[in-house]
Amino acid sequence: MRNAALVLGLIGGLLGLFVGMFSYGYTEAIEHYGEVEGLFEQVANVDLIRAVSFLSPLLALAGAGMAKVRALWGGALLLASALGMFVGFGVNVFTLFPMGFCAVAGLMALAAAQPDEPKPHFGK
Repeated sequence: MRNAALVLGLIGGLLGLFVGMFSYGYTEAIEHYGEVEGLFEQVANVDLIRAVSFLSPLLALAGAGMAKVRALWGGALLLASALGMFVGFGVNVFTLFPMGFCAVAGLMALAAAQPDEPKPHFGK
């Protein structure tokens, strides 16, 4: 289960990295070039978007890296990342999968009480 948390957390973190880079870049572009009425407008809380754009993917990747050895800490970081994406970006077509992957990975890491043990599928 820890291996699945690692993989899902990495995927969620990398997808979140793309969303975060676009969101941070969007706020910078609007600040530099100005708004276009009805087409490109600045978001309500620029500092929140920029903080979440940086911290959420970072937490997801760090949590995925910790999921095998420190499952409790890794799971908490993955869930914090998913919560940060939800608060900062909301639920839309671009954030649905990064949040979903991070949340599921966090729950799997928290549910992994013991390290993964190889078990035979058939026989003893």
